Amino acid sequence: MPLTEAGIYAAALRLIDEDGVEALTMRKLATALDANPMSLYHHVPNKEAVLRGVTRMVGAQFRTVMLEDAPWQERIRLLATDFRTLAHRHPELMAYSFSHQPDFIQPDDPFWTALTAIVEAAGVPQSEVSEIAALMAAVVIGVLAAELSGSLRQWSTLKPPGIGDGEDGDGGADPDSVDVAPEGPDQDHMFRLVMDTLITGLEGRLTGDRDGRDASL
Repeated sequence: MPLTEAGIYAAALRLIDEDGVEALTMRKLATALDANPMSLYHHVPNKEAVLRGVTRMVGAQFRTVMLEDAPWQERIRLLATDFRTLAHRHPELMAYSFSHQPDFIQPDDPFWTALTAIVEAAGVPQSEVSEIAALMAAVVIGVLAAELSGSLRQWSTLKPPGIGDGEDGDGGADPDSVDVAPEGPDQDHMFRLVMDTLITGLEGRLTGDRDGRDASL
């Protein structure tokens, strides 16, 4: 079967899902494709190009339910949740993309197209749509990156100073105690909290803009 870019990217994604980005080599990829390693270079120049191709392939395949008549708040929640599902479906690739490919979101990506449409539907002035969408994407991606790396789970177990440090006379909490939940709060709940915060912030911004325009009339 002849080699194609699509076939190379699909095989690379399987290897990344199994062993991670660092374990991917052109030689391993050629073996998985039952091809001569040098033949790969007729289609892709190097591993970085393969990773970019795989990321673009996954991004182009992103799908979400389009609820055209639903409130923008519901649509943004669904979009973010579906994007999170994609990230957890390919955690190794997405974690790499989040941290190493600042341009992994392109203007024609389904995720970006849907996000900007929802932000515009919310009432954001067209001149600010890209800026607001970029900020919302940055927050969601930051949270997902922390989820995939395990940082969010670790941070969520940290208590603020003064809590559990012996104020009530019982002494500090034993980190090995069964009363301490090492896995931290439920991450689904935390993701919903992030979305609540983003939505409330945008609602407040839009209300403030409208009030300001009304006051100037």
